[in-house]
Amino acid sequence: MASAKTIALFPEASYGAALNCVGIAQELRRMGHRPVFVCHPGFGGVFSEYGFPEYPLADAEAGRPTDWNDFIERHQDAFRQSPLDQIESYVEPTWEAIVDTAMRVEEPLRQLLARLKPDAVVLDNVVMFPAVANAGAPWVRVVSCAETEIPDADVPPYLSGCGMDERECWPAFAARYEKAVAPAHRRFAAFLAECGVKAPAAPNFLDPSPWLNLLLAPEIIRHARRRPLDPEKFVFLDGCVRSEAPYTPPRFASHNDAPLVLTSFGSLGAMDVEMTKRMIAVFARLPCRFLVNAGHWREDYREVPDNVFIDSWFPQPSVVEQADLFIHHGGNNSFCEALYYGVPSLIMPYCWDGHDNAVRADETGVGRRLDRYGWSEAELEGAIRALLGDVAMRQRLKANAEKMRKAAGVTRAAEEIVKVAAGALSAVRAS
Repeated sequence: MASAKTIALFPEASYGAALNCVGIAQELRRMGHRPVFVCHPGFGGVFSEYGFPEYPLADAEAGRPTDWNDFIERHQDAFRQSPLDQIESYVEPTWEAIVDTAMRVEEPLRQLLARLKPDAVVLDNVVMFPAVANAGAPWVRVVSCAETEIPDADVPPYLSGCGMDERECWPAFAARYEKAVAPAHRRFAAFLAECGVKAPAAPNFLDPSPWLNLLLAPEIIRHARRRPLDPEKFVFLDGCVRSEAPYTPPRFASHNDAPLVLTSFGSLGAMDVEMTKRMIAVFARLPCRFLVNAGHWREDYREVPDNVFIDSWFPQPSVVEQADLFIHHGGNNSFCEALYYGVPSLIMPYCWDGHDNAVRADETGVGRRLDRYGWSEAELEGAIRALLGDVAMRQRLKANAEKMRKAAGVTRAAEEIVKVAAGALSAVRAS
């Protein structure tokens, strides 16, 4: 048996990336390896909850903001804008904040990796960290955002929410995006140069790994690329879903035999309480059971209809598996979990790659897109009823789910990562 490998997983400061990496780590552990987590300030405890060693990074500049909840709250108004207008109001400030974070954690990250001496580093992030590039171990890139993160002439621009039939919009978005993020990119490139690392070409902040790149996008929503990705270095996982504790839905005062609908807009989207209350008013008159993830804002909901149950957290994969419909923000984890369990999506995006996933759900017939704010009660009710009643879509999704389960994405990811780690070790011994 091959010797156990120490794999350091370093996800970005978001629950989507963090929990995606948990799924991979669970499989690495099952295979007898030692996955450990490097985590940003504020994410301590997320990984130990699943039984993994975790190493929170100290912030090299005490007092600087690292709380993404605060950041999102300050930029909430941008979520009412189009993806094009969000470039200046949300995307550009986000890149600036991400660059700030990368610069602040560089020294503690360098020291930590020198201490851990991992056989490989798994980077589920959107920027390069010089400490990872200089760690003396191979690194694996995980693309847990939409597939659009890896550019191609026949793939819509990343974060644009542009459809395949809207090609006339692609150049305008790409030009405006590149202009807006140029200052952040120049600052980031200078930082990388100081650390002896070559910067990605603008407007990209992270190049593909020369060893291995793992993409979550299932085949059913995948784009046909003008330049196909090298299958030796780019592996599509057809979903990568973590294992969670079983979940038993609560007994409702009514509709206990009715379809089950999960509504979750992620840890950050949950702060939009007023919008969620508008939705609950529509849920109240539908013959369904609704589970609503309220995050930290659970206590803001005082009056709840009989067919609605609100909680601060759900073991999402275990709930999605039982659901008949998943209403979400288009986060890649949520979208892939819906596909993995054959559940249609009603996507109401508000930022980042949620826009890309929403349009892709429409285009590929695996769900519907609905404007996050510009909907009437009749439109929301109609979308829910239509998706629950679409037998052909459900049959197609169930067939795809069976295919995705057979693909065993977490197993494939773990096996490929171990190959990289073992290959690097062999090279060191040979030298």
